Amino acid sequence: MPVAISVEDCYAPPGVYRAVEPDQLAHRDAEAANGGEKPPLDSANGGGPLELQHVPAGGDMRYHTRHHHHRERPGHDYAEDVITPQGVQPHHKTSYAETMMHLFKGNIGTGCYAMGDAFKNGGLLLATVLTLFIGFVCVHCQHVLLNCAALMQARKLEQEAAERANATNGKPAAAGEKKLSDPVPPVTEPLDFADTVALCFAYGPPSVRPWAPTMKRAVNIFICVTQLGFCCIYFVFISSNFKQIADRYGLVLDVHLHMALLVVPIVLTSIITKLKFLSYCSLAANVFMTLGIGITFYYAFQELPPIGERHLVGRLEQLPLFYGTAIFAFEGIALVLPLQNEMKHPADFGKPFGVLNIGSTFIILLFTAFGFTGYWRWGESVQGSLTLNLPDNEILAESVKLMIATGVLLGYALQFFVAIMIMWPMVESRLPLARRHPVRCEMVFRIIMVLVTFLIAECVPNLGAFISLIGAFCSSSLALMFPPLIELIVAWTNGTLGVWLVAKNVVILLLAFLGFATGTYESVSALAKDF
Repeated sequence: MPVAISVEDCYAPPGVYRAVEPDQLAHRDAEAANGGEKPPLDSANGGGPLELQHVPAGGDMRYHTRHHHHRERPGHDYAEDVITPQGVQPHHKTSYAETMMHLFKGNIGTGCYAMGDAFKNGGLLLATVLTLFIGFVCVHCQHVLLNCAALMQARKLEQEAAERANATNGKPAAAGEKKLSDPVPPVTEPLDFADTVALCFAYGPPSVRPWAPTMKRAVNIFICVTQLGFCCIYFVFISSNFKQIADRYGLVLDVHLHMALLVVPIVLTSIITKLKFLSYCSLAANVFMTLGIGITFYYAFQELPPIGERHLVGRLEQLPLFYGTAIFAFEGIALVLPLQNEMKHPADFGKPFGVLNIGSTFIILLFTAFGFTGYWRWGESVQGSLTLNLPDNEILAESVKLMIATGVLLGYALQFFVAIMIMWPMVESRLPLARRHPVRCEMVFRIIMVLVTFLIAECVPNLGAFISLIGAFCSSSLALMFPPLIELIVAWTNGTLGVWLVAKNVVILLLAFLGFATGTYESVSALAKDF
């Protein structure tokens, strides 16, 4: 988009320009046409030159300014646009459909194809009931997070308004207000998962307020470990499928070498810094995943054995592995607030027929059907990914493996995006070099983190057990522990703590803790046997 700038008056760094009001440009051009000198550009109040105001946005060192476009777009807020060393980048907001694509891509991936292994551990009947139950609980907890975020945003605005009123009137803050505001950690706008948890503690009862900064760090650590764990699993998943295809055509390479060959394409998608532009990757990935899921169902329904040959209820010692895989598949809570915040109409995300409910209902039913048919068809031989059970000598089956692996590869960037949003501002604030060269340093940091996930993936011998470990250790904490905890704190603070609310959240917390402990133990034991 062309930008009206005055080159002769630009004295900012390359690619960063002074803001010039259109009326000033017209006035100066008229003076020049009459034979006079162009008058200097003054600010609106006549008090000196109009310089670009440097306003860091979320620690990304971008320059925000109001600028005039030759081609106006109705409804577009140009004040939201940013000027970077690469030029002007409009601040894009995602539509209902684009957000739905992001939700599908963030949830339908390796976890979906691992549900056959989950049903093997849980049994056809018990796993079906538990999958529906866990999916419902996860979506409920995501709504709890959305509600708490809205309440904390309103509470924060009230607190800031009260502080401004006290400052304007020259009155010192009351003792209670001073005590309340001290432990509040710095938060971003709009609130994310960690900020919401921190404010719930900071505005909660006095006994929990000192824990606010610690809980914010804990949530960020769990999110980063979870998202990067997903990325590690993606490396293993993609390389395992590509290896089967390559072996079929005589190109026999070690699976670790296949992982090394994936580094370049994954790096190329991981350096995309705008969620809006990731929608194109999400669109392509969703097309591949949709075709792949349909064809996998086609193979799964062929030559189905009698259902009596399958276990209806899994063995007790295998249920923790089922839990870990199922919670891994459903854990998308880290994407909830970022997706809502990026929408043109955020209210469309959490309403009854909004993105979250419609998308999650489809995802839960898909996972249940996929796991049920996968275990019914392949039984005890079902692998950590259903694609690995498809025939090796059929073009259609090989095309499925290729499409699914490519779809997962394109989905890597979206999972990676969430972790980088948390990690990069902290790195940037501590490194002077990163503040001087934010774009180059962020690119280097992204590449380094891709290499870290690659090295971890190289050490993983068992895809199914690793998926269960990430789900039990990290996903259960994020999806099932923090939401009921903050809901109890908010209800306690607001005086709405009832018996039903306490009972519901205690049950969810017990379920999460039990799955966390047993799932982590069984997953680590399974991984240890393969070394």
